[in-house]
Amino acid sequence: MSTMGDGTRAVRAGLPEPEQFEPTLPGPVFAAHFHLSGEPAGPYTYGRDTNPTWTHLERAIGELEAPGEQVETTVFASGMAAISAVLLSQARTGDVVVLPDDGYQALPLVREQLEAYGVEVRTAPTGGDAQLAVLEGARLLWIETPSNPGLDVCDVRRLVGAAHAAGTLVAVDNTLATPLGQRPLELGADFSVASDTKGMTGHGDILLGHVTCRDPELAAGVRRWRKVVGAIPGPMEAWLAHRSLATLELRLDRQCATALTLAEALGRREEVTGVRYPGLPTDPSYPNAVRQMRRFGSVVSFVLPDRERAECFLTELRLVDDATSFGGVRSTAERRARWGGDAVPEGFIRFSVGAESPDDLVADVERALDAALRKS
Repeated sequence: MSTMGDGTRAVRAGLPEPEQFEPTLPGPVFAAHFHLSGEPAGPYTYGRDTNPTWTHLERAIGELEAPGEQVETTVFASGMAAISAVLLSQARTGDVVVLPDDGYQALPLVREQLEAYGVEVRTAPTGGDAQLAVLEGARLLWIETPSNPGLDVCDVRRLVGAAHAAGTLVAVDNTLATPLGQRPLELGADFSVASDTKGMTGHGDILLGHVTCRDPELAAGVRRWRKVVGAIPGPMEAWLAHRSLATLELRLDRQCATALTLAEALGRREEVTGVRYPGLPTDPSYPNAVRQMRRFGSVVSFVLPDRERAECFLTELRLVDDATSFGGVRSTAERRARWGGDAVPEGFIRFSVGAESPDDLVADVERALDAALRKS
């Protein structure tokens, strides 16, 4: 499947060999245990270890992450479970881990846990490849690109080259891009990690995450961590995720095209500042993004003058849900500062573009902006 297009690959990924009178995608297997006599030598023994539904999904994700290559994918109950599995399975007391200081909001919680275990954690911004400056002696470098919510992009190849030269492992959080937007393993990373709650499954109804590795030993450590902590996805979630992958290219192409259109429209508004979208040629992230990304994601960020006008804007939207997620077929937006933790202005908006008709969505945003200004 390495020479096939993204749409074909997404539709066919992970399907078992055809069997007469059997479904093309078998239904979810709900089993805590399996028939097991004699020695436990087989693929399915106990439901916390393996499940046929996970197997199909893991193969599918692997085919998207690294077409035509031999990789191992492990699926988890959430994106944070996947993130924690990499960091906590690899770092030991006395090790150094480098994290972005502008990454996903829950990363500081992982940092606290690492430090409690005696791991030294250093941080630096994503932009400008600033993590290079704190890389010396690190066991693991964690990259998030594009970053959430600031949408900065670093040069993954450059960071991987420096890290590997120093004996440092590299993990890339690829949540915002998905494998159809960016392939971290092709860029040299050791781990490609994502919250599949977002764009991969794309319907806002599943919590899921995954880790993909080329190195079987690294993959075994991640899989062992899943077994130890029991951070396993339900069979129904895994089946729904596999089903959702079939439309990944269709969803992403609409979302990315509309995101660019929206970013351009926002850039023409005087009251809107700080518009960011990696696919916008004027964006600071564009030079890096265009070298390593094939699609630029569904998220646009921008700043309104103050908290009040940002809240009014969100209230006035009719086709956009005020919700804290991204990557879904229904557009969402939120004022990120309401959570605390992100270094963003009070009027900062993270906007996730869905699959609505572009003209309708842009018109709704324009109308909501006009209404917010009138009430200010």
